[in-house]
Amino acid sequence: MASDDFIDFYELMQINPNAEPETVQRVYRMLATRYHPDNPRTGDPDRFIKLRQAYETLSDPRSRAAYDLHYQLRNVQPMTVFELREFAAGIDGEGSRRMGILCLLYSRRRSNADSPGISILEFEKLMSFPREHLIFTLWYLKDAELIRQDESSNFVINSRGIDYVEKNLSEHQTLYHLIKAAESGNVERSQPVAPDDARSLEP
Repeated sequence: MASDDFIDFYELMQINPNAEPETVQRVYRMLATRYHPDNPRTGDPDRFIKLRQAYETLSDPRSRAAYDLHYQLRNVQPMTVFELREFAAGIDGEGSRRMGILCLLYSRRRSNADSPGISILEFEKLMSFPREHLIFTLWYLKDAELIRQDESSNFVINSRGIDYVEKNLSEHQTLYHLIKAAESGNVERSQPVAPDDARSLEP
């Protein structure tokens, strides 16, 4: 699968990357019924095609193993959206960084309810910011009671944070498109590593 054509099937189906085959099948049946082109109310041919592709990949052990390699390598790359000027370091980008973190946690909560937390190290990777630029932002969101830390010290969005995102997302069109892209599995990342280069990541 070419890097530009990569689709996050787990995000698309809103399931945990560790989901059992039975879960993949059950969720696919529900979503396929909803988005089937013959459904007059909720049919979506493009989404149905992607769902079918996701199911065919994730339901076969060999193709899923190959896909998971691509998935894991891509997920160590920063998201290109955070390279935009509006997320620049300093006070000018502070509001956007806060909303960006909330959106990442919102998407994680929806797609991975069993493990909805994101560590500060993962934020560094996803947003391409050093932790020194994120500590103030995370402190503010925690003090405002929009996020909390779980037993592993990972950051998790709470119900107030979810309400905040849904109320204010329309004012942040870049992040709105990020969440919509996540729903379709098409989040862009910077310079994904090719599978042939996987050895270079080994210690």
